Amino acid sequence: MENETSVHTGYIPPYLLRQDPFASKLSKGGDIVAALYILLIGILSAIGNGYVIYMAIRRKTKLKPPEIMTLNLAIFDFGISVTGKPFFVVSSFAHRWLFGWEGCRFYGWAGFFFGCGSLITMTVVSFERYLKICHLRYGTWIKRHHAMLSLLFIWLYAAFWATMPLVGWGSYAPEPFGTSCTLNWWLAQASVAGQSFVMSILFFCLVLPTVVIVFSYVRIIIKVKASAKEVSCYDARNKNNHLLEIKLTKVAMLICAGFLIAWIPYAVVSVISAFGVHDSVPIPASVIPTLLAKSSAMYNPIIYQVIDCKNSCSKSCCFKVLSKKKQYKSPRFYSISASIKERPATEPQIEM
Repeated sequence: MENETSVHTGYIPPYLLRQDPFASKLSKGGDIVAALYILLIGILSAIGNGYVIYMAIRRKTKLKPPEIMTLNLAIFDFGISVTGKPFFVVSSFAHRWLFGWEGCRFYGWAGFFFGCGSLITMTVVSFERYLKICHLRYGTWIKRHHAMLSLLFIWLYAAFWATMPLVGWGSYAPEPFGTSCTLNWWLAQASVAGQSFVMSILFFCLVLPTVVIVFSYVRIIIKVKASAKEVSCYDARNKNNHLLEIKLTKVAMLICAGFLIAWIPYAVVSVISAFGVHDSVPIPASVIPTLLAKSSAMYNPIIYQVIDCKNSCSKSCCFKVLSKKKQYKSPRFYSISASIKERPATEPQIEM
């Protein structure tokens, strides 16, 4: 086992030296609870994000830039649900990882690729919201082809960082509890190259995107507060347009906050494992952040539906007859761009 481990990871984490790395370190009852939890999360996530993808495909020629970003986010969340969660569920029920080192490498790559892609998508969305609210002269020219270029950047960025461990810079290894795989954070204790890998991953795939997200929304909040009096002087149409932009920004903030709340505890545990004392994080304690991070893909469809219900309820109170006629002309697609309906030709479209 030691020879096989060293071949595939380049550095043997301390816990791999003592026992079978693929044997579960949790009780059978704990594994069953974890498996049932992830099974439920996976089903809800696959259905919710699958529905968002289905609705987007039905009106693919009419998608606006924020809706394209929403579709991309749903694809990443759907991908992590269908490629990763079955491995974890099956292994947890079996009380050990069943797919060997190659399966471990694929599972680690898929989890990191789709997770990183989701975070970078939300980073792009937050920066787009920042331009739209704080720098109107830039926000107005964000068109469909800019969204397509953003998609290309997001996929290449995520693919680059997820593939580096497969080509020799870093590696993937089993989690301490045995039934899951992740980046080999313990490389930071092995060599300078290992430290550079861990530090680069933390900066480019966590710290930098988080800073951009926080900066964007802090600037938006400051801008909104500063322009409150100015907005009160707008005519009805401009005021409604401005309020819509603010609502869209709130939705994007909720999505980003949900993702960061889910992943930051896992990142903290990973940093402690990488740079702290061996066994500084008890194995049972390391499972909870992992399960929380794996649930992040489920949040976004819930947020969309909450916004859907809120908008539907508010509109039904004000426009009982007219809104019902409009609601069933075409399928609704609720997203970061909210529930923007088709407007009459005489009314200008709000380009998101």
